[in-house]
Amino acid sequence: MDYRRLSKLITLIETDPLKGRKELENMEKKDSMIVGITGSPGAGKSTLVDRLIEVFRTEGKSVGVIAVDPSSPFSGGAFLGDRIRMKKHFTDDGVFIRSMASRGSLGGVNDSIFDVVEAYRAYGFDVVLIETVGAGQTEVEIAYVAQTVVLVLSPGSGDEVQMLKAGIMEIADVFVVNKSDQLGADALVLSIRAMLEISEKKDWIPPIVQTVATTGIGVKELADAIEKHHDYLIKSGEIEKRRLRSEKKHAEHVMMNEIREIINRSEGKRFEEILREIRKSLCG
Repeated sequence: MDYRRLSKLITLIETDPLKGRKELENMEKKDSMIVGITGSPGAGKSTLVDRLIEVFRTEGKSVGVIAVDPSSPFSGGAFLGDRIRMKKHFTDDGVFIRSMASRGSLGGVNDSIFDVVEAYRAYGFDVVLIETVGAGQTEVEIAYVAQTVVLVLSPGSGDEVQMLKAGIMEIADVFVVNKSDQLGADALVLSIRAMLEISEKKDWIPPIVQTVATTGIGVKELADAIEKHHDYLIKSGEIEKRRLRSEKKHAEHVMMNEIREIINRSEGKRFEEILREIRKSLCG
C-alpha cells in the first residue's frame, strides 16, 4: 500500500478540502469497520488503541488509525502526537497511523475527519480506529463519524457520573472500564449497568468490557464486542441508517464551512449583501 500517497491525500484534505473531496470522488471505497474510541482524558484510550491494533493484526486485518490530538495554540497543528505511543507499529505494512489536530473543535474531532475516513476507506483498510481528543462531555460528534462508538471510562477519574449523565452515555455502543485492576472498577461497572437498566430499551444492549490496557487484559474481548456490534449493524440494517446520518452531518459541515468563509471575508459589507453571497454560494 502506498502510504506516501495516502499521507499526501490527507494533507490535501486538511489544507484544501474542495480539491481533496474531488480527488476522493472517483476512488472506490471499501466497507471498512469504522470504530470511534472516546472518553475522558487519562482513561487510557491511546494504550487501548495500541492493543486493539495488535489484536486486529493477529486476525489478519489491516488497520488505519486516526489519532485526534489537541491543537497547538501557536501552529494549530497536532500537539501531543499519539503516534509516538504506537511507534512499534511503524514498520508494519498493515498499519497506518495519522495524527490530526482538533483545531479547537468541542466535539473531539475536526471538520476534516469525514473526508479523512473516506480516504482510509479508499485505501482499503479493514478497520479504521478513530481516537478522539478526550474533551469529555462534548464528544458526541464521534457518533456521526463512526459506526461503532466505544466509550472508555476508568475508576477514580472523578468524572464518571458526570459523563454518564451527559449525551455521551447515549452514543456508546460498547462501554469499557479500563484500569479495571484499580479500586473502584467494580463499582463503576455497577453504575453503568444501573444506568443501562433505566435507559430506553433498544435491540442492541451495550456490553461492558473490563480491560487493563497496559497488560492487554480484556482487549481481545473488547475486539470481539466491537466485531459483534458491527455484525449486528449489518444484520439489522442499522448500518445504512448510520451511513446516511454520517453523510447528512458531513454535508452540514461542508455548508457551514462555506458560510463561515463568506462571513470571514465580508468585512465592510452589510447584512443583506452577506446573505446574498451565502444564498448564491449554496443555491448557485
